Amino acid sequence: MTLRDETGEYTARPLDGATWDVFAELVERNNGVYGGCWCIGYHPECGRHGLSHRAVKEDRVRTDRAHAALVLDRDGVAQGWCQFGSPEELTDIKHRRMYDKDPPPRPDWRITCIYVDKGHRGQGIARTALEGALDQIARAGGGSAEAIPEVTAGREAQGRFLFSATVELFEEYGFSRVRQVGKHAWIVRRVVDPA
Repeated sequence: MTLRDETGEYTARPLDGATWDVFAELVERNNGVYGGCWCIGYHPECGRHGLSHRAVKEDRVRTDRAHAALVLDRDGVAQGWCQFGSPEELTDIKHRRMYDKDPPPRPDWRITCIYVDKGHRGQGIARTALEGALDQIARAGGGSAEAIPEVTAGREAQGRFLFSATVELFEEYGFSRVRQVGKHAWIVRRVVDPA
């Protein structure tokens, strides 16, 4: 599955064994992303001592236990991604204490992280990544999808806090606000029809 954006500049492809090397290059180019996270912050292994985050992520990707829409430019260089997966795959969530006070029904899918290379922000990569993730979810049978992004309307938000993107972006793709769980963070949900 390949999904090209409207401009033809970027293509969304699944993160898998075939795209691992370009994903790894993007993460290494960005200093491991968020101080060496390697996008395992929501996986059950996060927080265990003595683990190589890179090795954990690579093992998960190569054994089909990590999912993401990887965004490639015209030259085949990765410039961003959108991580998604089942609640068993992505066990941790933002704002857990507030979320658990009145949890919504368990989703089929969680969208936890959208990352864009520092030099390519503001070019539609987050949008392409989210479209790619929703396409992959639809191809996997669809179902309820949940995310916890931040509202940015009416305020200047720092990019480092927007690793789950913005509520406004999710609303463009049919997500609805469920409940506020942080100063600017909201649970958003939608049902993705199967492809």
